[in-house]
Amino acid sequence: MPGHPERPDRLRAIDRALEASRFDTLERIEAPNADTGWYGLVHPQSYIDRVEKLVPESGLAVIDADTTASPGSWQAVSRAVGAALAGVDAVFSGECDNVFAAIRPPGHHAEKSTAMGFCLVNTIAVAARYAQKKHDAERVAIIDFDVHHGNGTQDIFWDDPSVLFASSHQMPLYPGSGALSETGTGNIFNAPLSHGDDGYQFRLALEDRLLPAIDDFKPDLILISAGFDAHWRDPLAGLNLTHEDFSQATARIMDLAERHCSNRIVSLLEGGYDLQGLAESTAEHVNRLMNG
Repeated sequence: MPGHPERPDRLRAIDRALEASRFDTLERIEAPNADTGWYGLVHPQSYIDRVEKLVPESGLAVIDADTTASPGSWQAVSRAVGAALAGVDAVFSGECDNVFAAIRPPGHHAEKSTAMGFCLVNTIAVAARYAQKKHDAERVAIIDFDVHHGNGTQDIFWDDPSVLFASSHQMPLYPGSGALSETGTGNIFNAPLSHGDDGYQFRLALEDRLLPAIDDFKPDLILISAGFDAHWRDPLAGLNLTHEDFSQATARIMDLAERHCSNRIVSLLEGGYDLQGLAESTAEHVNRLMNG
C-alpha cells in the first residue's frame, strides 16, 4: 500500500547498507520457502487457513487498521519463515555460529489466532518450536528489542517454561501490552521504557533485567526479534537509540550465546521504518554478529 511504513523499500535499504566493503565476507543465502506445516507448531490450522484465504488474488485486503495483505503476502511469509528455519538448521549443524534473516513481514505481533500489527504468522515463535522439535533444544530464549512489545510471542509462550521471552519496548505504545507485571509462568520478562529514553535506559533494561534472566535460563539457542524502530529517527515511536546501542546490545547477547549455547544465535528482522535508521542499525547489528 503506498505510504505504508512496512514496505519493500525496507529490505532494499538493508541490501544497500550490506554492500559496503566490510561485508565482503558475509555469506548470503536466498531464503527457501517454508513447509507451511511448521506454522501449525504455534497457530491453529483454522487460523492458518483463514489468513491464507484472506490474501487476495489482486489488489489489497485489509485485515485490521494497520495490516493489509497483497497477492504476494503469503509467499513473503513463506520466505520469512523459511529463512528462520534455515537459520536454525545452520546454527545447530555447526555450519555457522549465527544468522541474521532480513525478512518481511515482521511476525512478533501475531498471536495464536490473531493477525495484527503488520504480522500474519509469528515467525520467531515458529522458529523456537522448530528448534525444539527438530533439534531437541530443551530451552529457547527469545530477546525482543523492537520498540513495540512482542505481544504475539508473549501470548504464544505465556505458560511454557521451556521458552523464555525477554522484551524491551516503549510503553505506553502499540499494542499496549508489556508491563512488568506480565510474567507468564515465570518465563516472561518485560522491561518497558518511556518516551524519550535513550541508550542509557536501554542498557539498564538489558543489564538489570533481561540479560540476567537469559543467563539464569541457560538456553540452548538464542533468538532475537531484531526491531530497529527504537532508533531516534523512527517515525512510529519515541525512543532515542542509535546504531551503536544496537551494536552493544548485540555484543552482550553474543556473550551469553558463547557462555551457554555454543554461540548459536538466529536474529530475525522485525520493525524499523525510517530507512536510514534501519539501514545503519542493521549494518551495525550484522557487523557485530560477524566480528564478535
